[in-house]
Amino acid sequence: MNGLSLSELCCLFCCPPCPSQIASKLAFLPPEPTYRFLPDVDSSSPTPGTTGLRADERWKLHLTDRAEFQYSQGELDMTEVFLTRSSRGNNVACMYIRCAPNARFTVLFSHGNAVDLGQMSTFYIGLGTRINCNIFSYDYSGYGVSTGKPSEKNLYADIDAAWNALRSRYGISPENIILYGQSIGTVPTVDLSSRYECAAVVLHSPLTSGMRVAFPDTKKTYCFDPFPR
Repeated sequence: MNGLSLSELCCLFCCPPCPSQIASKLAFLPPEPTYRFLPDVDSSSPTPGTTGLRADERWKLHLTDRAEFQYSQGELDMTEVFLTRSSRGNNVACMYIRCAPNARFTVLFSHGNAVDLGQMSTFYIGLGTRINCNIFSYDYSGYGVSTGKPSEKNLYADIDAAWNALRSRYGISPENIILYGQSIGTVPTVDLSSRYECAAVVLHSPLTSGMRVAFPDTKKTYCFDPFPR
């Protein structure tokens, strides 16, 4: 993201300049979705007359050709996907992978930028298998099949929705949850860990601020700089 062109800078700071819009353009790079949620044929059919994905239905994962890896049936069987609703009204795509039988810990993983659950799923399986933990992850608003648009406020609401779903759906206690944030995912991870107790916190390539990712030589904190720390 370093070395933005003149045309990109003009687009970024287009009139009228809105700090929140500038922050979102600087911070978020959602990719083309690499997966879909398909209705689970073993569950009830979608409600007639409705469109789009609903949080109260059962789904199965379908990886598109853009995904880096296609699951075997065994890996599909240990992967559960569903939608949960955030406090800001967005449907948040969630993925729970049972990597290790009788695992003590579950990792709540907030992934980096420019990827979605489909691209990360292979890594999740490998990680969980190696460290003997189950993996729970989610897509930010505007990523994958999650609805809404990426924003800082939505980011905090998204991880709250994921945390609540992990706690209520699977009955996992906070002392058995490890929060793991990578790159932009360190932002919601730090926010959540400041409000809830958990087993541990892992920050992988944490951000100094959103502006400093695009412009590493930035010395000042601007009003539109997302995630200043």
